[in-house]
Amino acid sequence: LHLNMSYSAVKSPMQSSRTSRADRHEDSFVMYSSSSDEITQVELDNLNIEQSRHVNQEHLEAMGGIEMLCQRLGLDVNIGLTTDQVYDKYLKFGANIFPESPMATFFELFCETFEDVIIIILMVASVVSLAVGMWEDPRTGWIEGTAILIAVLLVAFVTAGNNYSKELQFRALEKSSQADEKVSVLRNGEIERINPSWIVVGDVLVLQAGDSIPADAILFTPGVIASNESALTGEADDLKKSRDKDCFLLSSCLVTEADDKAMAVVIGVGLYSQWGKIKANLVSESVNTPLQDKLEEMAGLIGYIGAGAAAGTFIAMVASIWLRHHGEHVLDGFVEAFIIAVTIIVVAIPEGLPLAVTISLAYSTKKMYEDQNFIRVLAACETMGNATNLCSDKTGTLTENRMTVVEAWMGNKKYNEVDFDRCSAADSVKELIAENCCLNRTAYLIYIDATGRPLSRPNVIGNKTEGALIIMAKQWGFEYENIRQQMFNEKTDRVFSFNSAKKRSTTVVHLKNGRVRVYVKGAPEWVLADCTNYLCPDGSIDMMTAAKKLEIEEHLNVMANNARRTLVLAHKDFASVGQLPVNWQDSPPDNSGLCCDCVVGIIDPLRDDVKEAVKLAQEAGVTVRMVTGDNLNTACAIAKQCGILTSNGMALEGPVFRNMTPAQVDAVLPRLQVLARSSPDDKYLMVTRLNGYAIPATQMEWELKHKDKTDVSWATHRDKLLPGYRAEWEASRPHGGHVVGVTGDGTNDAPALKAADVGLAMGITGTKVAQSASDIVILDDKFSSIVRAIMWGRSVYDNIRKFLQFQLTVNVVALTIVFVGAVAGFDPPLNAVMMLWVNLIMDTMGALALGTEPPSLDLLKRRPYKRSANLVSRPMWRNIAFQSIFQIILLLWMLFAGAKYFDVPEGDWCAKYHNINYGSQYSWNPVNGDRSNNANQYSVTCKLFDDYCVDLTGECFDAIHQAPNNAKTEFSFQDMDHFAVNCAECHDHEYVHTTLIFNAFVFAQIFNEFNARSIFDEWNIFAGLTHNPIFMGVIVLTTVFQYFIVTFGGEFTRTSPLSVDQWMITMAFGLISLPVGFIMRFVPVTEAEESFFEEEMSMDSTRGSYDQSYFDSSSHALIGK
Repeated sequence: LHLNMSYSAVKSPMQSSRTSRADRHEDSFVMYSSSSDEITQVELDNLNIEQSRHVNQEHLEAMGGIEMLCQRLGLDVNIGLTTDQVYDKYLKFGANIFPESPMATFFELFCETFEDVIIIILMVASVVSLAVGMWEDPRTGWIEGTAILIAVLLVAFVTAGNNYSKELQFRALEKSSQADEKVSVLRNGEIERINPSWIVVGDVLVLQAGDSIPADAILFTPGVIASNESALTGEADDLKKSRDKDCFLLSSCLVTEADDKAMAVVIGVGLYSQWGKIKANLVSESVNTPLQDKLEEMAGLIGYIGAGAAAGTFIAMVASIWLRHHGEHVLDGFVEAFIIAVTIIVVAIPEGLPLAVTISLAYSTKKMYEDQNFIRVLAACETMGNATNLCSDKTGTLTENRMTVVEAWMGNKKYNEVDFDRCSAADSVKELIAENCCLNRTAYLIYIDATGRPLSRPNVIGNKTEGALIIMAKQWGFEYENIRQQMFNEKTDRVFSFNSAKKRSTTVVHLKNGRVRVYVKGAPEWVLADCTNYLCPDGSIDMMTAAKKLEIEEHLNVMANNARRTLVLAHKDFASVGQLPVNWQDSPPDNSGLCCDCVVGIIDPLRDDVKEAVKLAQEAGVTVRMVTGDNLNTACAIAKQCGILTSNGMALEGPVFRNMTPAQVDAVLPRLQVLARSSPDDKYLMVTRLNGYAIPATQMEWELKHKDKTDVSWATHRDKLLPGYRAEWEASRPHGGHVVGVTGDGTNDAPALKAADVGLAMGITGTKVAQSASDIVILDDKFSSIVRAIMWGRSVYDNIRKFLQFQLTVNVVALTIVFVGAVAGFDPPLNAVMMLWVNLIMDTMGALALGTEPPSLDLLKRRPYKRSANLVSRPMWRNIAFQSIFQIILLLWMLFAGAKYFDVPEGDWCAKYHNINYGSQYSWNPVNGDRSNNANQYSVTCKLFDDYCVDLTGECFDAIHQAPNNAKTEFSFQDMDHFAVNCAECHDHEYVHTTLIFNAFVFAQIFNEFNARSIFDEWNIFAGLTHNPIFMGVIVLTTVFQYFIVTFGGEFTRTSPLSVDQWMITMAFGLISLPVGFIMRFVPVTEAEESFFEEEMSMDSTRGSYDQSYFDSSSHALIGK
């Protein structure tokens, strides 16, 4: 239904008053088929057999070639499918929807949790406890083992739920990203931008360099393109594709080279495409982020400490079997000691740390998507938070990428911004310039959106600078489609896309009068240097003199200083085809003897939020550098407007930069803020020098990197050529390299994006190649979105540290109180089920509460942390120590004196007895409580308990009585050695004392969770609380669960209901954590200075030296100007 509605909404040519025909092909084939001869899915499958290019080619030729394929599809390649045909093809062959990779079910994830060794041990322990309990007391002995079993199952259930919801979240993010994707197709004679899922068999794809191929297709336009199929076939090298040789394009692969837009007819969509067949069987495996690895190491260390505490507790509890209980009920004591020891390990091992990272990353990536950051690699989220350098493109990132030609020099006359719209150049001059704009390009315009509604401004697909030139020609009355149809012959003419080495793009056109014209446009300082003539006002050509060239250069500088992007448009005529160089199809004759036709100044307005965003990044300790292809003056003018180029900053041109030595580069890097006229390789060298990525480690690697250079040797040049070598790089940076973020949008930016610690591709202007090489896709292309990514990255890092601070406090207190209780001979103050509940609080609930704290601008007011910085800072250790000491003192007081304070029985108290053992062989001496086998008239016996305490209550058991036949001697059944064990069974237990300890402990954690929201010295721990409903929800949920566990847990949790006063007092004890947290923040403790990245070094750095006078006088560099 969705596809049907979408397709029917597209305008047909009859519905639209505007015609925007695709470029027609002279050798086009216009075919329609009868329904009886329509192609079938089986026949299409025979053209699309995996890893069988030659077989597929044979099947295509046997069918009659591409012409017959289109005939049987009912396709006119100059019009594409009509709306009705689209719907028919959808019904017959299906939509381009790929099956999702198999996802583990909740039950499978639930079962996986039981692969954990500790959980297995705990399960075994619970079964042993269950068996021993049932054997000793069939009525109630099953309760403890069952309670532990239920608690373990609950932990497994919650863990599986977290993992399942995490997977669902990431799949939802992936779907959101896919929903934003667009691809160009020809339909109803117009090029439209649609979602790849709307593509059907028979659609005509319009592809450019950098595009992702959305479906299996057959190339039918002349010319050669290159496709990278490594993701699908494992073929590492780019493969050349042409209509006559290997015309098969595979879905999910990338078009890496194309001089002009290529067109292909779709033959396989969805499940029937080669990518669809593979994707159905793909299982994605999660990979740990660096922070997760670091946390797992810490978790292991804490686990060892917990194991030591567990061993000590086990030994103490086993020893008490003989020291305090005379060696009775040994099996019972061993089982209980073992369960407590294992439970301590479960509590101690902070498996919640990686879980906290997962929850925080899942939450953050979802929110970052709303902030126009699509996270492709999870590690990038946390890495971005500590980025120290940001190398940003200009166009589309710092500027709006809304190019408009506003100034020009043409026909030997200057036109400023005021009079450009009233340009008085001769028609012959305009026509020649418009031909260059319309033919020498790969960009094209879209006039309607996906639903057929007209756009207020044409959408430029491809290079936005070319789009500005097309729009200029259109304003002069020249339709770029018509010019191309009239003048361009795909059999003989050739488009050469932008060449970064020559800084120009070129088109060779064979004119109808037999002449050949070469159209050139590119960087002024490159193209103008190759011009020997210029275009006069009447359209004639005159010799370029030094004075005229100086005049043009001065006008170029004026435009550049006004932040205009400048271009030179030129041409060169050959009298006949025979005068062309032999290799012109591989290397166009565009670098000598050119005629300068026009110089244009293009404005690209600065984004409204750029200045503030750059300022925020700089305040956050991030060095912002602009890397652009613009000339030096234009780049500096825009960098100053943005606030990137400061008074003591430096600007260089790419050719100067790449010819410097590594030491010289290190010397200028601290102040280098603008790199103009840069090539993609310059950007790659800068990134490599900053972060050390892929710097040759050995002589062999160095020689391999420079193998294309002549007269270069390791002995002579290793310290002279960039990017240097590993030993030299490490020696100059004893504390390591920088964390570098790099933006990119073009296919040739991929190496730099890969070299960066975080590659940031543009979502609107970025090619699929760039996006595939990136870690984060900036969906709106805005620099401010990049700064938000830094803020979110720091938020993730800090949220993990908040959780770590919280969990370490819980660990220290829980292990201490259980160990001391065991050594002191008490029943465990926190039993196994209680500790498992605490484990649930601090792992899952704590991770959820503290891992979802939203970011604030305050995060951008500190310097980035080094990679080697400790996760637990000095202020965090202070906070952990204060809270732990307070809680341990509180709980130990409650353990030793709490029963008296609350006026309740100590420990596990029996309120009611039953089943008196009248036949017991033991009797007790009322004077000292000793047990013996020889009873006399003064002895205390089991029957005496029944005689004295008719109701068999605990109060009577503890009360003072007169000894039989001796009114002067008083005794208490409680003081008789093992009287209850030998004479009666407890029918009703009361655990008020341990419940009070348990309740105070839990509420201390609940209130300390508020303290954990701050890991520094901020005393207002409630700041921003209203912006985190998840935190408050977790606090409320934990409190509610605690109430139910205490009130209704009974024998399962060994808890007893508390009175209102007892609830209030224990909650008040926990509340003391807040004033303790307030006070501790005034204890002066600062973070270690070595945890932060150093500030950029000044120009007098000892890293390298340079000739200051060269930079001051060079036209290729600016320092502090």
